[in-house]
This record gives sequence, structure tokens and C-alpha cells, in this order.
Amino acid sequence: MAAARILIGDIGNNRPIMKDEENAKEDDSPSSKKLKLERFPFTRWEFAAALGVFFVFSSGLFCIYLTMPTSVYVNLKLPRTVSDLRLLKENLATYAKDYPAQFILGYCSTYIFMQTFMIPGTIFMSLLAGALFGVVRGLFLVVFNATAGASSCFFLSKLIGRPIVNWLWPEKLRVFQAEIAKRREKLLNYMLFLRVTPTLPNLFINLASPIVDIPFHVFFLATLLGLIPASYITVRVSFSFASFRIFLESSYCFSSRYLIG
Repeated sequence: MAAARILIGDIGNNRPIMKDEENAKEDDSPSSKKLKLERFPFTRWEFAAALGVFFVFSSGLFCIYLTMPTSVYVNLKLPRTVSDLRLLKENLATYAKDYPAQFILGYCSTYIFMQTFMIPGTIFMSLLAGALFGVVRGLFLVVFNATAGASSCFFLSKLIGRPIVNWLWPEKLRVFQAEIAKRREKLLNYMLFLRVTPTLPNLFINLASPIVDIPFHVFFLATLLGLIPASYITVRVSFSFASFRIFLESSYCFSSRYLIG
């Protein structure tokens, strides 16, 4: 009877242990991990790192804006339409002329900040560069900022990007990784092709490149050269539009002054 009691007691004591082991196995199963990933893609440390980087960028940007005159600072807002872009250009034209160094610093910081943290609206920043600085200087500014922002996004993705890409584009990431593996010998040509053509979004390329082990020098060079055609078109269009508008306003003033009155 004593042996029977010991056996029953052992079995009874093993039950919670067996249940705990079963629960641990369920927690470690791929389905449970996928469910946790879908709920929140970051670990605590990754989220804290992303928040810290965002805070550093935001603080620097805020300090730059504090140096701006109040009249300019009040009228600042991110343009979402061509009309907003025209109003912003009018508000910033005088400031850019009087304080060129401060304006360039604020413009570059804003552009790189938006590109790093994937904030929509960089196309309007490119249009603003063409309208304010012309084709040559505007193109240089846009390519410099776009390359710097993409590079910053590259290193940020190296830190916290894997869960984001796996969460948002799991199938696209697998296809991209397979294509990169097949083209290792001519990787620069392939990356240039991706930058020039709309095969993959630039946002995905910036985030996925460090995950599929693309060397930074290849990423940087492909970004620098590949963004020139699209940036030139954007800057040229905005400059032509601004020049045409100035021509219309000048023609109207001339006709009103000399022909009508």
C-alpha cells in the first residue's frame, strides 16, 4: 500500500510539471510566436531603441526650428497638395534669401528625418527645392538628402527593421532575398535597376537591404546614382511650374499697367 501511495503521489506531483512543459512547448511553437509577432512586432529593447533614435532626431529638429523667426515658424506646415506647396514656397522664399545657411540646415534636417522614419511627404520637399533653388542646386539638395535619409534608414533598419519587414512584407522579403542571392556577382547593377525602375518601392528597399545582407557601399552607390533621374524630373517640373507662374504674374502686371491703365 505504501508503494502504491508513493506511485500515486509521484504521478500527482508530475501532473503540474507535465502541464507546465506542455504550456512551454505551446508558447515556443511557431504558431504562438507568429501570433505574438502579429500583435506587436518589437521586443522591449527594440522599441526603446527606436523611440530613443526618434527622440534624438526630433530634439535636434525642434532646436533648429526654434532659431527661426516667429513669422516663418508660425506658417510652417508639411505640404500635402500643390496649393500648400505654393503657400509654403511664398512663406520661405524671403527666409531662404535672408538666412540661407539656417534654411539649408532646417531643410536638410527635415528631409532626412522624414526619410529615416518613413514619413510621407518627401516628394513635396523635392518640389520645394526646385521651386526655391532652381534645377542644379535643387537637384544637388534632393539627391544629397534622399541618399542621406535612405542611408540613415538603412542603419535604423539594421537595428530594428527585421520584425517590421517580416510583419509587413513577408512574401516580398523572401522573393527579394532569393533575387539578391542569385545576383551577388552583379549586385550593384541590380540595385541600380531597382532604384531607377518602380519594381520595388524605395521604402521597402531601404528597410530590406540590411536584412538580406546587401553591403552598405553597394546600397549607398546605387541610391546615389539611381535617384538622380527621378529627382531631376521632380526638380525640373517644380522649377518650370514656378517659372511659368512668375511669367504669368509678370505678364499680367505689365498688361494691367501699360495696356489697361
